[in-house]
Amino acid sequence: MPVAIITGASKGLGRALAEALAGRGWDLVLDARTEGALKEAADAVAGQGGVVRAVAGNVTDAAHRAALVAAARGLGGCDLVVSNASALGAEPLVRLEALPLEGLRRALEVNVVAALGLVQEALPLLRAAPAGAVVTVSSDAAAEAYGTWGGYGASKAALDQLAAVLGVEEPGLRVWAVDPGDMATDLYAAAVPDDDGERPAPGSVVPGFLRLLDERPASGRYAAPALLEGLR
Repeated sequence: MPVAIITGASKGLGRALAEALAGRGWDLVLDARTEGALKEAADAVAGQGGVVRAVAGNVTDAAHRAALVAAARGLGGCDLVVSNASALGAEPLVRLEALPLEGLRRALEVNVVAALGLVQEALPLLRAAPAGAVVTVSSDAAAEAYGTWGGYGASKAALDQLAAVLGVEEPGLRVWAVDPGDMATDLYAAAVPDDDGERPAPGSVVPGFLRLLDERPASGRYAAPALLEGLR
């Protein structure tokens, strides 16, 4: 069975992706910071099929990243790494003039440095997989200038560039940066708590991610709405 590591998997998009992959028979290593929430999610995901290992911790911790990869190795290897864990930099979001520099450092550490560190740790297994792939979860804030989204958007833009270069340097892998579009997630609620507009559930964009795995297009940046177009 193929094996995936998914960070930020206790809720939102990470959990929705885990449920979909488990339903396809994938074995999974799931990460989140809160042990109780992660265990609850892992138990629910395991009911969809496949073997699920829950490894709680902080992705900024090198030892935790090594533990995630070790768990995948114990399941037989690693075919996919999904870097979904994210930090905003400020909650709620603020203009750049008020953005705490420590918050910006945290966003960069979680969204960029930790994502690269996990890929570096997993690369030997990914290279050995028959169809190794990396998915980095991006944002339209990485490509568009939205007020108050500067720190978070800058971190996602940096992640996009790392993904693009990794795709060039590792031609044997597929490296996809995916902008999922607006979703109803706790992250968005923390970012803009006064915005009570309706947004689609994270599970609604999962078929777009699955399409990447099924069709394996070239490494690059993709928007989930475009990936979903041909599936409607």
